[in-house]
Parts: sequence; C-alpha cells; structure tokens
Amino acid sequence: MEALHPDVSEVVLSEQDIKDIVTRMGDAITADYKERNPLVVAVLKGAVVFTADIMRAIKCPIAVDFMAVSSYGDGVKSSGVVRIVKDLDTKIEGRDVLIVEDILDSGLTLSYLIRMLEARGANSVKVAAFLVKDVEGKKPAVHPEYVGAHVPDEFIVGYGLDFAERYRNLPYIGILKPEVYS
Repeated sequence: MEALHPDVSEVVLSEQDIKDIVTRMGDAITADYKERNPLVVAVLKGAVVFTADIMRAIKCPIAVDFMAVSSYGDGVKSSGVVRIVKDLDTKIEGRDVLIVEDILDSGLTLSYLIRMLEARGANSVKVAAFLVKDVEGKKPAVHPEYVGAHVPDEFIVGYGLDFAERYRNLPYIGILKPEVYS
C-alpha cells in the first residue's frame, strides 16, 4: 500500500477494499440491468473515479453522461440549495437511469436530482453510492439501491473525494485530519 498522506489520519478503505467493492457492485448492477442499457449518470467531480471503475465492472450494455451540481459552495457542509453546474446531454425520457455518487451524506442533493430526473420522464431512477456516511441520529433522505461501504461521520478523502480540490488522487479512502479543514 502507498504511504499514508501526512494530512490523513487513517485509511478506512484500502485499494484492495475498493477493488472488491467495485466488483461486487458491478456484479449486482449487471444482474439487475442485463438487457436494459441503463444510462449511467456520474455526479461530478467526486464520482468520476468510481464511475470509471464501476463502468468497467458492469458487464451489460450501458450509456454514460455527466452532471455537475453544487450544494456546498466553498464550505464543508451542504448549503441545501442545489445548483446545476453541468446538465445532461442525453435525453432520459423512457430510460432507466443509474445515478453514480461518490458519497451519500444527508442525501438532500441526491433527492433533488432524483425528483428532477423522474420529472424529465425517466423510466426508473436508481442510485449506486460508493460510500454512505453513518451520521448518528440521522438517516439520509435517499436510500441507494447499491451501496459500496459505510464510513464514519468524518471528513473522508481519496478515490475522487476531495477537500478544496486536493486528495482526489489518493488510491484509498482516508480520514482527513481536522486541523487541515478547521
């Protein structure tokens, strides 16, 4: 395993853990979507690494498109206001849509996206979340059909997840030291 980044306090998921999760999720998605050609919608920027891997793990025909949304502004907590930064190029009316998300926290942004895609006439909208953050006393607004792993209520970085556009290229999932983002 690569050396721990000095800003990371501990590794939550190793590179091998990530590969195993992607394989498991890809198998489940393949079984559910065979012969259906779903549109995989990656939520940028955080989900791009996971999306690239999960696309290769899905063994049935798929199409892919990208959305970029913002609900965080410059902070570390969601503002609750969702802004579409980049919309889909693909028409989704009558399509089965699989939203690929890096991490599910409150689920408010994802809930908004699901409602929006359903309103556009998608046949179905499901979610594949690589990570679900376990927040004590709170349940997310969305319950993904596919979940990679649960992580603690900490600031998680690596494998596409960032803080201030840093750490996305770490090959593992780690906990960012609080003194870095406080």
